[in-house]
Amino acid sequence: MAAQPPKTAPALTVSHSEEADRWSLVVAAGLLSFVAMLDMNVVNLALTDIAAGLHVSPGVAQWAVLGYQLPLVALLLPAGRWLDQVGTRAALLLAVGCFAGCSVLAACAPWAAWLIAARLLQGAFGAVLFVLMPVLAATSVRPELRGRAMSVPATLGPLGAVTGPVIGGLLLDHLDWRAVFLVKLPVCLAAVLIVLRCAPRRGALRPPERGSLGDAALIGGAVAAVLLGLTLAPDAPQWLLLALPAVPLVLLWLRRPGGRPVAEVVRAAGTAGANASVLALAAGFAACQYLLVQHLRGPRGESATATALTMLAFPLGMVLAGRVGGRLADRWGARPTALTGAAVTTLGLALLVPLDADWSALDLVARLALAGAGMGLNGGPTQALVMTAAPPGTLATAGSAVQSARSLGFALGPALATAASPAGPGDTTGARVGIALAAALAAAAVALLALHRTPTT
Repeated sequence: MAAQPPKTAPALTVSHSEEADRWSLVVAAGLLSFVAMLDMNVVNLALTDIAAGLHVSPGVAQWAVLGYQLPLVALLLPAGRWLDQVGTRAALLLAVGCFAGCSVLAACAPWAAWLIAARLLQGAFGAVLFVLMPVLAATSVRPELRGRAMSVPATLGPLGAVTGPVIGGLLLDHLDWRAVFLVKLPVCLAAVLIVLRCAPRRGALRPPERGSLGDAALIGGAVAAVLLGLTLAPDAPQWLLLALPAVPLVLLWLRRPGGRPVAEVVRAAGTAGANASVLALAAGFAACQYLLVQHLRGPRGESATATALTMLAFPLGMVLAGRVGGRLADRWGARPTALTGAAVTTLGLALLVPLDADWSALDLVARLALAGAGMGLNGGPTQALVMTAAPPGTLATAGSAVQSARSLGFALGPALATAASPAGPGDTTGARVGIALAAALAAAAVALLALHRTPTT
């Protein structure tokens, strides 16, 4: 017998025949998406400064990043189940307030353990934000406008991920490492003011279901095992054996009360392939970004500023194509638009495979802009494709599955690139191999979307 859908808060299933579209809430979702993804990368440039300022090794300082990413990936799916049962407004205000508060705690950290603890908490509340952002965008407009609405957070999120190093570099040049944790506070405040003014008061908070922490531990353990195996594999391939425990951990989670409903929602909506395409495209994008930065700073010997400006071609292409993607999805359909975007990204990455130290900045910028345009065309329509297919009352669960796939792809991308480049990411030949892998992942996303079929009722 199929499991009964969970009791849902009216906030997640609002009928827009009764009220006007709230585009201000779509803007709030985009702002929070930018902040959440910005935080995944803005700290990377500050690791050396953090290690020196707190008198710890670079390995310990690295947990300022890992401490945020691991709970984020581990809690996305449990958060989706919980958010299907609570009020959007209340959950959003709680998550944004605590996310900002953890940023202040991190900036004030007198020692490394304090900083890591603050980042772990921030990753937990970041998971709630990641799930709420597409739900807020999807429920703020009529269904026929969802493609346009979903392209806002889907475009601004990756924009935050790519511009993070640029913003971090500027802050480090003029202030110090603590400023990178405070830069997001004004954006969080703006989002809170929009939600307080415009979001309807529907539903209330309630404690998460029992067993959510167990689900998070299983997912987090599986992700940690894979990341460790991929990261250590260049030194000795046998380290890949560390990834093997991920399989039984995931299978165990799928048999638990927290995992079964997620699997049932994905199966009922027929969106397993679409979710897999999101993971593949995000992993390819993250791998390429990581390798190109290493190439520019290594063999090319570019400065941090020049590297950042070159890499901006990707998010600029994404932003310019993002709004077009939403409009095309509303007019022509989400699947054809998403498929076109994935194909354009694959072409851009494929053109980067013969990477050469003699290429001009324009050669790189043109290819990056093309790949970014494809990501912009793909992001919103793919999100709309999944959310529209979700059974009634399961928007947060469906949204959490997409966000989990995307976040996992961003986390796996650099690790896959490292494993595919035994000579090191700074080596040009190694970078070519890694970018070829990134292009292959994007091509897999194209195939998955081409095979996608909306289930008939």
